[in-house]
Amino acid sequence: MTIDICGLRCRWLVLGLMALLSGCSVQRMAANKLGDVLAAGGTTYSADSDPELIEAALPFSLKLMESVLAASPEHRELLAATAAGFTQFAYAFVQQEAERTALQDYEKAQAISARARGLYLRARDYGLRGLDDSHPGMSDELRRAPRDAVARIGPADVDLIYWTAASWAAAIGLGKDEPGLVADMPIVSALIDRALELNESWNRGAIHSFMVTWEMVRPDSDEGREQRARRHLLRAVELSGGHESGPWVTWAEAVCLPQGDRSCLENSLNEALKVDPDAYPPSRLANVISQRRAAWLIANADRWILPPLDNAIPNEESPQ
Repeated sequence: MTIDICGLRCRWLVLGLMALLSGCSVQRMAANKLGDVLAAGGTTYSADSDPELIEAALPFSLKLMESVLAASPEHRELLAATAAGFTQFAYAFVQQEAERTALQDYEKAQAISARARGLYLRARDYGLRGLDDSHPGMSDELRRAPRDAVARIGPADVDLIYWTAASWAAAIGLGKDEPGLVADMPIVSALIDRALELNESWNRGAIHSFMVTWEMVRPDSDEGREQRARRHLLRAVELSGGHESGPWVTWAEAVCLPQGDRSCLENSLNEALKVDPDAYPPSRLANVISQRRAAWLIANADRWILPPLDNAIPNEESPQ
């Protein structure tokens, strides 16, 4: 029998840290130091090429982050990282599972979707805690007068704005039968518009990629949604240096699919599949996940969009 010494040491280290965080006099200092490490993150996960490995590892990391936050509840960077972590985990590994499951088992898919919504709301709440820490009373102000509230937020908090808006929007998307959630859409608009105003190039075009979807659904938009969404798509591609498949998948789902435009759908998804995940290692995992989704959407396109007429089987009773 082989004993994994490194694995045992890692587990005992984590157990020791957890014990430390639970009650000794240096609890806050230890929590802050560990919080700094967890918030820094690096590319250990994002540069990986194995989504299944990351899916198995992330829940432990997220719970560890929550445990540290219990001891250091105002750790601003860790609040932002936790909001980001729960948002990305919910989208990549829970919501997409629900959508795949829906093709065979609708009731099971609904349960998985409800779990994803809960994770998004958890992410949103961590984001709001971070904004409250930097700007006391921000959560309450957002609900009273969102545009006035976000005017107080500066460039240093763009990450918190983005992850709060992204998780909130995703929860709304999965909770369209909940009037209370849908009523929060103006808050999301105020947040993401402020993020765009403060730093439109943040995270290699992530805000523009988000806006592709948001422009098509936001209730405070006038005509010209698609034109604005297209501009955001092109800017997202530009800012990423063409190394992100996500904007193309977003365009396919937000614009092409609702319009029933099969050519648009397939062209956009093929653009996503052209991206080389190894060309920019920090985005490798995101690209692998996006390209898997692109391939799945192409394979199931007939479920949402009728195939071209020249591929249809002719009706024998119809005149040729």
